[in-house]
Amino acid sequence: MKATFGGGCFWCTEVIFLNTEGIISVLPGYMGGTKDKPTYEEVYTDTTGHVEVVHLEYDETKVSYEDLLVIIFQDT
Repeated sequence: MKATFGGGCFWCTEVIFLNTEGIISVLPGYMGGTKDKPTYEEVYTDTTGHVEVVHLEYDETKVSYEDLLVIIFQDT
């Protein structure tokens, strides 16, 4: 299964999910915004309208989507 979450700083959110059983991969990136291929500095300074996100691939037999929601809302 796959899910994408925004949580402020993707580096902070990435670490949380990398340490969660059942997570197969975590890919940080940007979502939304008005510029193609923005730099981190542009996104960080809030000049493009993008948000930092993590895209997860997870094993639903080990961690549920509901569990992921609890994790993201407790730690952001």
